[in-house]
Amino acid sequence: MFKSACFFRISDDFELPPLQLLEEGLQKTAFVPCGATDPESSGWVPPRGNKGVALAEIVGSHLMLKLCTERRAVPASAVKSAVDEKIEKWKTETGNERVPAKLKKEFKEDVLQELLPRAFSKRGTVLLWLDPVNRLLVVDAGSLAGADRVVTALIEVLVDLPGGGPDLGLKPIQTQTSPAVSMAHWLTTREAPWRFTVDRDCELKMPDEQKSSVRYSRHTLEIDEVAQHIVAGKVPTQLAMTWNERVSFVLGDAGQVRKIKLLDVVMEGTDAPGKDEDGFDGNVAILTGELSALIPDLLLALGGELGVEDPAEAANAPQVAQVA
Repeated sequence: MFKSACFFRISDDFELPPLQLLEEGLQKTAFVPCGATDPESSGWVPPRGNKGVALAEIVGSHLMLKLCTERRAVPASAVKSAVDEKIEKWKTETGNERVPAKLKKEFKEDVLQELLPRAFSKRGTVLLWLDPVNRLLVVDAGSLAGADRVVTALIEVLVDLPGGGPDLGLKPIQTQTSPAVSMAHWLTTREAPWRFTVDRDCELKMPDEQKSSVRYSRHTLEIDEVAQHIVAGKVPTQLAMTWNERVSFVLGDAGQVRKIKLLDVVMEGTDAPGKDEDGFDGNVAILTGELSALIPDLLLALGGELGVEDPAEAANAPQVAQVA
């Protein structure tokens, strides 16, 4: 369900608006495919997929939304070639060799309008999970920049609700120790944090202009060579880990969590027939349950939340590290 996760904290006093009211707000910006000359279109779609109709799904106390974005991509080389043709034609007709920048811009806009109807479109969807109980908003994106579009779209929906809607008060959570420093410590001491294991994939990179890097893939990391790279100045930027023998993922140096995978022990017995015919409710319950338990342990492994003196208290609170 979620392959990556970017986490935000929501304000203490945030309360979900009535589901019907939220649904009406989402319907106003429901997804509409790109028109013939539209380079991009985005809007909300049913998180349950083709079998769903509702744009807002509540499973337990968790709100699930999905934003769809469609883009028409015109190859840059095709645009450049067509623009060059227009420029050469203009030069021939006018006898001028110098083409004003404003005219070049107009040529490019004209070319895009001509080529867009023939361009192939590509769609992508991003899931959003809002947990008002634990004050979390989680976006299935690999970076804060990637999550920004979804978060902005949700804020716009809430703002347009009658009375202005509730304020999310979003902010990423930072930790006492940076992920890069923590990963370097785990690799050099060969001691993983509580409930975690270090797996067999890692990237180390020099923090200079050259950015020379070393990658280990499906390779044991408990070797002197890894520690020597760190002593020489290379910084861990990615590290594959497993939490509690239940969830594997890759931790990044800015706190990114990518390649999330629920292991077999989590999924055992979850495909039994039942009321949840499409499996959506069950998948949401499993995912949110696992991540809600993983997050406090990740906070503790990274020294706790910045600004909180007791790391254990920070880890047990409904909080999360900045994970993009």
